[in-house]
Amino acid sequence: MKSISSNTSVLIATFSPWMKGKRLPINGNVEPLLDFFVPKIKKTVLIDQVYPGSDFVMPRIEVYVNKKQKTKRCSWWVFILYPLLKITNTGATHISFKLRDFLSVLDVGWQTKKPYDFFIGLEAINALAGVVLRKFGKVRKVVYYVSDYSPNRYSQKWFNDLYLWLDRQAAMRADVIWDVSWAMQPARIKAGLNPKKSAPVLQVPNALYPKQISQAKNVAPYSLVFMGTLGKENGPDLAIEALPLVLKKFPQVKLHIVGGGEGNGERLEKLANKLKVEDSLILHGFISDRGEVSATIKKFAIALAPYLNIPGSARLYGDATKIRAYLAAGLPTITTLVPPLGKDAEKKGAVIIVKDDKKSLADAIVRVFSDKALYASLRKNAYAFAKDNTWEREFSLAFEKMEKVWLN
Repeated sequence: MKSISSNTSVLIATFSPWMKGKRLPINGNVEPLLDFFVPKIKKTVLIDQVYPGSDFVMPRIEVYVNKKQKTKRCSWWVFILYPLLKITNTGATHISFKLRDFLSVLDVGWQTKKPYDFFIGLEAINALAGVVLRKFGKVRKVVYYVSDYSPNRYSQKWFNDLYLWLDRQAAMRADVIWDVSWAMQPARIKAGLNPKKSAPVLQVPNALYPKQISQAKNVAPYSLVFMGTLGKENGPDLAIEALPLVLKKFPQVKLHIVGGGEGNGERLEKLANKLKVEDSLILHGFISDRGEVSATIKKFAIALAPYLNIPGSARLYGDATKIRAYLAAGLPTITTLVPPLGKDAEKKGAVIIVKDDKKSLADAIVRVFSDKALYASLRKNAYAFAKDNTWEREFSLAFEKMEKVWLN
């Protein structure tokens, strides 16, 4: 099968949170997929399955034909779920929403007269719905796009077993798997997937827009930055806990935190007050625009990604967009053993990996600030590692690789 052309048609099923009438940027790669396909191909259809806890509960269907957009609704029979979805519309995983997702894909896909060339489904439930559509001739090829995976995702055993079973079924029945990290497939096999029955796996990492890839000529001296979601598992608390040790050597150090989330800022401020480092902490809050985030972080000297090593954490298997953004800004980056990307970047001399404790983190920060040659090397290697990591390149390579897989 040939790669994409101007006559190609693509059906995408993914997800995003909606708040105050706007799609939030933390989503299932909605914008990168649309930005890649819409300018190139005749028809792109997006099924945006809104997160539980969003402003509304029914999927948003966006149809792009020759770059012109119109928005549709699901068929009346999918709306039968509406009362149940409203009752369960809280920020958690609900079977009612998974059923909605499966049915919405069948609904939209069934209406086409000419089959879609590609179906791209984030989440196993979507990929399996795509497999059903393929069986009935509504799509030609099914891509199972996995942006997040953990063999221990849910605490309830029966629910976690169901999640793993769905993932295995999607991995076996899709035409190809796009994993954002090389660590996913080995974990999938360890969790029970027979590798001989698996679809071909391609690593399609997360990426950036060209405007996000640039270095600042001058940075704020002795400045640290942490950017991203502020849950404890991502390490912002650990960054603050390391500050007293760093300040003993470099009292002028400032830690800048870029990110938000309900209650997170207050938690971090309390921790800083407790440790008496509040004057060295600057909270910038949540910044929604990716370009503005990149423009902000590249002003600082050292970037921190001190993920906590929690057994079963999805961070152990997924991609670290935070680190990609840091490296694209040419920032010397200190991370832990958790993200697979860190190991790749360390081999290229672009990051330093430490244990997930305050002393190890503080020692690494002091070391980088104390060694100008090390700092310059990390900065050079960081940018070299990330400079070609654009969405356009990664998706184009994915289609080139798929073509080779299917030709063989």
